[in-house]
Amino acid sequence: MNPHATEPTADAAATYLTALQERLTADGCTVTVPQWNDRRVVTGCRADRKVRWFGTKAELFVFAAAVPEIDADTLGEFTTWAMHYAKSLRGGIPGARNAALVLPALVSPRVRPEAAQWAAQDARILDTTLISRPLTVETAPEAVRTTMYRGRVMWGGMFTGHVLEKAALYFP
Repeated sequence: MNPHATEPTADAAATYLTALQERLTADGCTVTVPQWNDRRVVTGCRADRKVRWFGTKAELFVFAAAVPEIDADTLGEFTTWAMHYAKSLRGGIPGARNAALVLPALVSPRVRPEAAQWAAQDARILDTTLISRPLTVETAPEAVRTTMYRGRVMWGGMFTGHVLEKAALYFP
């Protein structure tokens, strides 16, 4: 066995991140690649303002990193990191017709059931103007499976359709 060879499943996660970066760029996001726990994170950011949102600017932040296995603790840690990182990047005055929406995603060939359940439970809120919908992306050999909360939230509910539309585009 070659100790320097990569697992085919790890390659699938890396390939998924490359394709995600291309989808973010194609949709007009500003893409960067910061580090989290010595891991490369594909980060996309875009801002939209629509009449139906009464002129409110919605900033969408996407964070995705590949890990060997996704468990609930790692997903929770990554979600917290992504929310605070997004908070440091956002423009404008929080709450003054500005909302920030975060899609923190971990990509792996192995997703523990409790991690997928945690992602599907509910959105997470920080400071009432920062809402995240964590995702797990399982890059299994037979198919890619994405899990996230798809329901409405009390704060920022008018952005639900927009966030779900973008999540479907970025995480097919």
